Amino acid sequence: MKKVSFALLATMLFTLTSCWDFNRQQAYKDAENRGKSILIEAESSKKAMIEQAKAENEAATLQAEAKVKIAKAEAQAEIERAKGVAEANKIIGESMKGNKEYLEYLKIDAIRTGKGDKIYIPTEASLPITEAN
Repeated sequence: MKKVSFALLATMLFTLTSCWDFNRQQAYKDAENRGKSILIEAESSKKAMIEQAKAENEAATLQAEAKVKIAKAEAQAEIERAKGVAEANKIIGESMKGNKEYLEYLKIDAIRTGKGDKIYIPTEASLPITEAN
């Protein structure tokens, strides 16, 4: 009976020790897996933040390039408008040469149709001096 009790006690002790060791090893594995999971999640978050920063940087670069293109196009349009005005001025200037009577007509018409009080003082160059209150 002593041998059976001893065997039973030894078996129970072995079982308890095995269970305790198993639980200890399982707790260690669980902690290790939690740590790996946290590390993987942190790496994933880091990669996502890097990709987002790259995308924002690329978007900002594209917007800046678009603004530069727009500014260049607006500048080119302004140059073309200036060329048109210069050409028109040249044409008008050429057409005014030798048309003293037409220029006199325009002067008289401006005085006649203008609003406000006018004072006309003839000068040597035949240019009126006008003043309005």
